[in-house]
Parts: sequence; structure tokens; C-alpha cells
Amino acid sequence: MEEVLMTQEQIKEIIPHRDPFLLIDDILELTPGEHVVARKTLKEDEFWFKGHFPGMPVQPGVLTVEMLAQAGAVCVLSLEQYKGHVAFFAGIDKARFRKQILPGDTILLEVEVIKLRGSIGVGKATATVNGKRAVTAELTFAIGPKAAEQKE
Repeated sequence: MEEVLMTQEQIKEIIPHRDPFLLIDDILELTPGEHVVARKTLKEDEFWFKGHFPGMPVQPGVLTVEMLAQAGAVCVLSLEQYKGHVAFFAGIDKARFRKQILPGDTILLEVEVIKLRGSIGVGKATATVNGKRAVTAELTFAIGPKAAEQKE
């Protein structure tokens, strides 16, 4: 078992996502603004499996992309200048879904920030299960205002 660098409670201190939409369990590696590895173990009773698909549950690809985005958000929002801010999707490019992900699988979510200029950046994202690539994509993000400023 890999050592946990950051628990879900610590993740909540960085990104604003909450149940039922906080989709990563923990962080295993982190170099702020550069690289992150997160993990999600899919429980049999995840809310989406009931409808995707009845009798043949499969992880929705778009939720895997969201998991990658949340991992990337932890990476970028861990930088001192972005603490307390929100990261938004600005684009998804080169997305490929290579392998079905099933209930009980553990997904490793890796994001390498390949460009960060001002409030816009791009991350190269890869989700693997048992060492095999399941999803790859380039995720473009925009860093918004501090979360508290959003409400005002």
C-alpha cells in the first residue's frame, strides 16, 4: 500500500468540492504546480453505478475526467498564490477512453502540469487501473477568484 500524503479532509482544505461530488480519496504524490498522483477506489454503491448501467455497472468516462481534473486542481491550488481559489474547466482535448473501469477498481489519477501562464494552464492527465492506462486527456483550466469571493 502506498503512503498517503494527503487525506480527503486535507483535500477539502484546497478544493471546494464536497460530497457527493468530491471524487478523489487521497493524494499519494504532490509537487505543487507541477505534478500530482491521486487515488480513487470505486465502491460498489457509488451513486452513478445504479444508472450507468443497470446490471452492468461501468465507471462513466466523464466522471473519470472529472476525477483527473480534481487531482489537477489540488496540484495547482496548492501553490501559495492560488490558495483559496477555484479552478474551472476551460477545455478537454485528446481525451481517449481505453479500458472499462469497474466497481471495486482503484484508479490512480496522475496529472502533470505542462503549461501555466497567469490564470490559465494545461495538464497532461492519465488514469490507470492495475498499471494499465484507462483514460488519457489534456485538460485546460482557468483559475478563478477565491471561493469566498464567488459568493459575494
